[in-house]
Amino acid sequence: MRRELLQQVRRVVIKVGSRVLTVEGGGLDYDAITRLCDEMAGLRQQGIEVILVSSGAVAAGRDALRSADTTLTIPQKQAAAAVGQPLLMQAYQQACTRHGLVTAQILLTAEDLANRNRFLNARTTLEALLTAGALPVINENDSVAVAEIKFGDNDNLSALVTSLAEADLLLILTDIEGLYSANPGSDPDAQLIPLVRSITREIERMAGGSGSNVGTGGMATKVTAAKKAARFGVPTILAPGKQPGVITAAVSGQEIGTLFLPATDGLNRRKHWIAYTLRPAGKVLVDAGAQKALVEKGTSLLPSGITGVEGRFERGRCVRICGPDGAEIARGLSDYSNSEIQLIAGHKSAEIEQLLGYRYGDDVVHRDNLVLMAHR
Repeated sequence: MRRELLQQVRRVVIKVGSRVLTVEGGGLDYDAITRLCDEMAGLRQQGIEVILVSSGAVAAGRDALRSADTTLTIPQKQAAAAVGQPLLMQAYQQACTRHGLVTAQILLTAEDLANRNRFLNARTTLEALLTAGALPVINENDSVAVAEIKFGDNDNLSALVTSLAEADLLLILTDIEGLYSANPGSDPDAQLIPLVRSITREIERMAGGSGSNVGTGGMATKVTAAKKAARFGVPTILAPGKQPGVITAAVSGQEIGTLFLPATDGLNRRKHWIAYTLRPAGKVLVDAGAQKALVEKGTSLLPSGITGVEGRFERGRCVRICGPDGAEIARGLSDYSNSEIQLIAGHKSAEIEQLLGYRYGDDVVHRDNLVLMAHR
């Protein structure tokens, strides 16, 4: 199955975690970086384009600054990232030079991808770099990012880059073999799961937190990233980054790590952007009838089914749509602001102009701008 699924891969996003790139005690593992660049160059020679999402800047900067702290404040992390990012890029460039590869640094914040124009500009830049034969190296812009604009971790960033670049495969390299049935560090009966056909709630419960003091992502974030990529119709492989030949083995379809299959009901690019890149600005609460219409019939959200609204947002912003129990069932772009929704909630579409003095349309969220999220 793997070989058949992966034989058409022509563009891959490779995410490398901090523990793969650092040595025990801190500092970059230059041997590991050289090996990974050798393997990525091998893919390029096969005609497969590579985009690298790399952690390691904060760890490299902390080592350069001789910081013994295992927990850093946000300003300290930003300072470490500012020091470590050029060191990380220098290491990649030196390792790629013997293959004639030029590396290109791209630093992103969540705002860059949440804004549709900047999202498209980033895609255009990536395409130009790949056409020129460069190796794009992407990282979060940690030196300026704060909680409000952070992606959260590079696992999440790699999933969004997979959508941005329209890649065929997401390969996440970490410090363990793959997804296990339990924590292999504490449960001797834990078994490696080689194939995940669908990321169910049971699969999500198997994932634990981060076991590393040099990175931010744990198994849970990797499963979430695979879930996002799956909804874009892209498979994900979670594999041991320290193992020699891992990139070549994974992309060629050898049995290594855990393969997450793509979803059968994948989203188009715009809906994937709405669901996973935009940050919701508020909530729209709906009754049971509206929930049923959205989930079972794929309708637009009309004002008659709305029972309330939370948060302050303008027209065109992304909102969560929540059912009677408060659970999120969908998210989408609202055609009305929170104050306008408060006035038209529970009323028929024909009454909108009478209540507001104007109308943008019959729908609060049109089905073309709405993505179901419940049970995904």
